[in-house]
Amino acid sequence: MDQSEQLSITDPSFAQQVQRLHQLTVYGRWLFVGCLWLTIAPVSLWGLRTEIALWQQYFTWVAVRFGLFYHPLSTFGLAFCLGMTASVLIWQSRNILFGLPSQEKQRLEKQVYRIRQQGPTHPLWKWVCH
Repeated sequence: MDQSEQLSITDPSFAQQVQRLHQLTVYGRWLFVGCLWLTIAPVSLWGLRTEIALWQQYFTWVAVRFGLFYHPLSTFGLAFCLGMTASVLIWQSRNILFGLPSQEKQRLEKQVYRIRQQGPTHPLWKWVCH
């Protein structure tokens, strides 16, 4: 039995701190996705503004395909925003439906143990161990 397993057995607040760190991870991922949608998505949509005006007048899937094909940076930006959103949704859904995988739980336990070792000088101390 390693130290993190011993801590989880002997210290009742340890599991709560692991849960807080997981919650911070969830918030951090959604914050990152939100920042993507507030920064990259508007720039990408601005690059497609002429195509969007055309789509509003004469919408066809061929027009969408060619508009995205001839604006690769805008297409990449929107695809990145959509891909990150989908990945966070799938990750969080998996955690809700099936629980945390053992590897993820062990990683969080080790990180809480390191935060506890460093003490109040660690940036996450007040959110995890207060």
